[in-house]
Amino acid sequence: MNYEFLLGLRYVRAKRRNGFISFISLISTLGLALGVAALITVLSVMNGFQKELRTRILGVASHVQVTGYDNELPDWQQVADGALKNPDVRAAAPYISEQAMLSFDQNVRGAMVRGVLPAAEDGVADFSQHMRMGSLDALVPGGFGIVLGIELARALQVRVGDKVTLIAPQGLVTPAAVLPRLKQFSVVGVFEAGHYEYDASLALIHMQDAQALYRMDDRVSGVRLKLDDLFNAPRVARELQLALGDRLLVGDWTRQHANFFRAIAIEKNMMFIILLLIVAVAAFNIVSMLIMVVTDKQADIAILRTLGASPASMMAVFVIQGAVIGGFGLLLGVAGGLALAANLGTVVPLIEKVAGVSLWSPEVYFIPELPSEILMSDVVAVTVIGGLLTLAATLYPSWRASRVQPAEALRYE
Repeated sequence: MNYEFLLGLRYVRAKRRNGFISFISLISTLGLALGVAALITVLSVMNGFQKELRTRILGVASHVQVTGYDNELPDWQQVADGALKNPDVRAAAPYISEQAMLSFDQNVRGAMVRGVLPAAEDGVADFSQHMRMGSLDALVPGGFGIVLGIELARALQVRVGDKVTLIAPQGLVTPAAVLPRLKQFSVVGVFEAGHYEYDASLALIHMQDAQALYRMDDRVSGVRLKLDDLFNAPRVARELQLALGDRLLVGDWTRQHANFFRAIAIEKNMMFIILLLIVAVAAFNIVSMLIMVVTDKQADIAILRTLGASPASMMAVFVIQGAVIGGFGLLLGVAGGLALAANLGTVVPLIEKVAGVSLWSPEVYFIPELPSEILMSDVVAVTVIGGLLTLAATLYPSWRASRVQPAEALRYE
């Protein structure tokens, strides 16, 4: 082990004559640890929100969908079979998507009506897991049953068993006027996806009932696909577009819900930059600490220089000292951040109980606890950037140490 490393470690654990230097060193270490822990925790919470939102949206929406240019697909079975040949496609289900007005008593609400095949729909969506009342299997051809989102059901003030009137925009042309198409549907279920857009506007009916109501014969609006890995959706969509030809439109969830995920990504990046500034401030506290150490150790530096130590060796001593102090704070912060991010479900209720305040309300966010997902890529990025900042903070004081002139330093000793 070379003497620069030994001296650097000795200066770290030595009891300094100036207690203020030790205090600054402790503050620098704790500040760096706190900043790194906060950064890892916040990034984990942002990842948790992103995962929660993605799960809720894709529990109702599809990973990839294939439609015709006129929102009609006559040969959906052939399209589904062709899509299933792609090794990344797990399941396919046809659907009909149309608009309608729902009326019950004196309440009227607009809705997006989706005609589905219950057995096939379970393969591409998670409606069965989101059902609060009734069942999706209650949708049978010719039964004219309907499953409503929970917010839509509340707005209409209906329950399972009630009959709602569906008003289709396609009207009947008579000599007197154009009359709207009306049909009564029995409410057979209510679902809660946890995403207001779907809970407040989506209604499900059997696909054959939708074909009869909207006069689509055997045609459908498109085919919804589920993939083995949802993050492969853009690539799979491009492959399917080439395989199925230009007569069809192939879209994926990253395009349909781009605004949600773009907003979270921007917020995550901004939080990363803001909290990284805290880490930078804590790391550069090492600068002031090392400058005081260099000033305190000028006589030692001068003696070492007279014994033959080079300026580079003196610089290495203080780089090692600062790196060890910063590295300890960095490791402490990473360990603390991982522990806090992994136990937010326990820590947040404890803080609420001690402080007597509510930090997280499940009734408002419809999420039972603060979501958190630790990504090792984020942890590695924080660790590497924190280490580089710590190393950069040691360079100027170490350079000052290498510039100490022995004669000047020992003049008044």
